Amino acid sequence: MQFGLILTNQHPPGESQAEKFNDTIEMVRYARDLGFDLITFGQHFLLNEFQAIQPAIAAARLAAEAGTMRIGLTIYLLPLLNPVAIAEEAASLDVITNGRFIFGIGLGYREEEDNAFGLSAGERVPKLRAHLDVIKKLWTGVPVDYESSYCRLKGATMALRPVQQPHPPVWVAANNDRAVERAAEIGDTWVINPHATLATIARQMGLYRAALDRYGKPFPDELPLMREICVAESRDAAMRLARPSLEQKYQAYVAWGQQRALPSDDDMTQAFDELLRDRFIMGSPEECADEVQRCIEETGANTMIFRVTWPGMPKEGVLQGLRLLAEQVRPRVS
Repeated sequence: MQFGLILTNQHPPGESQAEKFNDTIEMVRYARDLGFDLITFGQHFLLNEFQAIQPAIAAARLAAEAGTMRIGLTIYLLPLLNPVAIAEEAASLDVITNGRFIFGIGLGYREEEDNAFGLSAGERVPKLRAHLDVIKKLWTGVPVDYESSYCRLKGATMALRPVQQPHPPVWVAANNDRAVERAAEIGDTWVINPHATLATIARQMGLYRAALDRYGKPFPDELPLMREICVAESRDAAMRLARPSLEQKYQAYVAWGQQRALPSDDDMTQAFDELLRDRFIMGSPEECADEVQRCIEETGANTMIFRVTWPGMPKEGVLQGLRLLAEQVRPRVS
């Protein structure tokens, strides 16, 4: 069982992003010394509720602190981005991490981001597929022909190669049912989002397995599941520590339209106390270990990726929760 972290690179406006990034460096060193296996980042553009640095830059800096931990971008918003630039960037990250890079991709869902990159309605899925095809061919030396308004390739190749051959693992983020089936088709594994209830994910696992069978693909060796978690001395202490920041974060998700990416029967617009049920993990080490074990048993996940901090959360509580997760939750999980 692998334990990893989603690193928060989003912070409230007005706070010093430089100081917060120094806190992230400290957190990565602490996670490394506690024996965590991987760290990951997400990606957004044009945020106003929070300020955020771009994940590839953060990942490159933190590679120097990560030891043997893997480093992943989960996700690149691939339909928005030039595939040549991402092929070169991701191969470079695989080189500087000595083959420990995870290449995560997803569609995105925010209209502001689509508009900023000139993405029209109906283009997300075709561009996701086309860009991934270009990137994988460039990584493996296959000449590429591709024509779009922003990228024209004719027999293009590049000498730079990722360390991992034929390429870094492709993790595909997916929320709705059709996207889960697409993840089985185009990816090496499905990286399961932290937003859906466990009941939704357990149901979608059936869709994922059926799609793998249709495409003649085996079940992946690694199945990563993301969850929001706060470990403290008690459930009340965890709620006091995490609720203000986590509630604000999910209010922002709803404002951005994240709920529209989930299945229609999984309502993310509920009040916090309702949203908490079957979605977030909060409590004592014993309570959290029981919930993590339930996640594993109901989904088959063998890599748990936890977000332990949200914008505005105090550093001392984050580090204490991280230590409890490593020293008192992980040993109870099989």
